[in-house]
Amino acid sequence: MRFAALGDSLTEGIGDPVPGGWRGWAALLAPGLGAGEQQVDFRNFAVAGALSGDVREHQAAEAAAFRPDIASVVVGVNDTLRRSFDIRSLAARLDEVCALLAGGGAVLLTACLPDPGTALGLPGPLRLPLARRQRAVNAVVHALSHRYDAVHLHASDRSWVEDRSLWSVDRLHPAERGHRRLAAGFHRLLAERGLAPGSPPGHDPQQPPPTRATTVLWLATQGTGWLARRSTDLLPQLLGLAAEEVSHRARGTTGRLDARAEQGLVEALADLTHTPFLRGFVPHARMEG
Repeated sequence: MRFAALGDSLTEGIGDPVPGGWRGWAALLAPGLGAGEQQVDFRNFAVAGALSGDVREHQAAEAAAFRPDIASVVVGVNDTLRRSFDIRSLAARLDEVCALLAGGGAVLLTACLPDPGTALGLPGPLRLPLARRQRAVNAVVHALSHRYDAVHLHASDRSWVEDRSLWSVDRLHPAERGHRRLAAGFHRLLAERGLAPGSPPGHDPQQPPPTRATTVLWLATQGTGWLARRSTDLLPQLLGLAAEEVSHRARGTTGRLDARAEQGLVEALADLTHTPFLRGFVPHARMEG
């Protein structure tokens, strides 16, 4: 059984430290894909900071050469944090990645995720533009999951954001408990298809959750560096989006922003329906989580 994991820092395992590096949900899931004498060959191609374009240009070919039986493709949050975000381009890139891996016989694992603005607890004018973007990404992932009959995990509901024990000090990556919850969720869905004969990963973390002091220390050191790096790219645009949000709210025309985002999603999904796999399937253009 070959299992390939593609994506960004979530799949690389950030937030779940072990001696020598990171572990993460994919590594926690891998042993449960085999049972008895069946061996599981797991390779993690995910890289922190990866965008959908990075997965298409670099990770996908390496993973396809590995000829996986199961391949996870979980990416898109970093795209929402870039001023170059374009849902039509993202949809096309993810479609190419999924087509390559599924065409090689792999069963795909996908997930919809919370938006980073909500996870970080940003105020409304800053949070809502990011939320619209992530909802659009999730809608595209839903459509592609339908197309490729992927094993899809819903990880964008409020319980994920509100349970602080699931999150690491940076509020963007799961803590060990969160990674274990992701792994257990995927194992349950795979077991329902007869693809995970081994034992599910345990829910109980082996490390204590981060303390408040640890959180404050991270924010004062690494957190400021993360914000500075993002500020050079996203922040100027995000401030503009926030100003637009405030202006429309004052005029009672926020619906126009929602409609614009919906139109972009409709166009992205329409592009996908022009490909052979999607003929006859008209996805619902709803920006749900």
